[in-house]
Amino acid sequence: MPEPQYKIFKILTLNQISHHGLCRFPTESYQIGKDITEPDAILVRSHNMLNQNIPISVKAIGRAGAGTNNIPVPDMNNRGIPVFNTPGANANAVKELVLASLLVTARNLVPALQFVENLQGDDVILNKQAEDGKKLFSGIELPGRTLGIIGLGEIGRLVANSALKLGMKVIGYDPQITVDSAWNLSAEVKKANSMEDLLRHSEFVSVHVPLLDSTRHLINDKNIKLMKQNVILLNFSRSAIVDEEAVLAGIAMNKIKTYVSDFPSQKLQHQKSVITFPHIGASTQESEENCAVMVVDQLIDYLQNGNITHTVNFPDIRMERESPYRVAVANANVPNILGQISTSMAKAGLNIHNMINKSRGEMACTLVDVDSPVPQHALDEIAAIAGVLMARYLPLTQ
Repeated sequence: MPEPQYKIFKILTLNQISHHGLCRFPTESYQIGKDITEPDAILVRSHNMLNQNIPISVKAIGRAGAGTNNIPVPDMNNRGIPVFNTPGANANAVKELVLASLLVTARNLVPALQFVENLQGDDVILNKQAEDGKKLFSGIELPGRTLGIIGLGEIGRLVANSALKLGMKVIGYDPQITVDSAWNLSAEVKKANSMEDLLRHSEFVSVHVPLLDSTRHLINDKNIKLMKQNVILLNFSRSAIVDEEAVLAGIAMNKIKTYVSDFPSQKLQHQKSVITFPHIGASTQESEENCAVMVVDQLIDYLQNGNITHTVNFPDIRMERESPYRVAVANANVPNILGQISTSMAKAGLNIHNMINKSRGEMACTLVDVDSPVPQHALDEIAAIAGVLMARYLPLTQ
């Protein structure tokens, strides 16, 4: 019996990707490396792709993380290329850093540490200076304090539920909350009617929203003026969600006691009452492994079966294989695409066994299983339909 014939998929890696993920690619049908030419897909973490020439061979981009602002998503839309991400895979890592920041700021640990590091003298002198100075760093305890969470996705939900276990009161605001997030959110989380309502009642505020045009400078001068005095503000989402000039002004007027950000900048560096980390929210071994495993599984299922799970630009779509002969189409969400695909297949003598179509905004996807092999001329005719961005033939290889 002859050996099975495999299509070889080529994967270009632009960052170091955890071996726990890469080892999931079947070795007989995938080539992976940083020097791959004409790749079928690209795997990336933080590498800036915005000005990169992305080869015409690319059919998918996988981001081992949640944010995709380093990827030219609109350009990929025009080419019918899904951009996968891994929401939730790094959620626990970010949640733990948020909780650590709540404790660090509540107990003034950073200025206390800096104070001790600057002490000089023998043990007797050091101990006296420490005792005399410790009153400067008196803090507060978290039970009974109110935490406002803007954005109740995977990370915000975990932060909310954990803060409740610490004895905090939690107010949440998210007009776009999903059904899954709502089901998994503790009933003890109080719903705010607006972000302004949340800001007026919170002693700690943690932001967990994606960076979009609508969320850029979501925390601004106007909103900061609504806050209580001496609020602790945490930003582990994206730098531009918070207006840094407004934050510094808020610190000067004692609206903000401490600003904690995972995104350092010249404007924030060496500023009093500002703590910045070097973008380490997802920097744990477990998080990097989870993200890599999740994105690799997504790419394999898409490249081999056309199924889509968790992209930022295409609908989720999945159809179990009922035939070894499948066509996957990425298209603009315009009328009569399905009719034209069906007509092209009928002209080629192809019987449609099963078919599914999903749309999301301007983008749509179609999967079609047929009962016999698809000739190249039929695939070319489908690809030539106005509005079709990419058409792929995905026969089972063994």
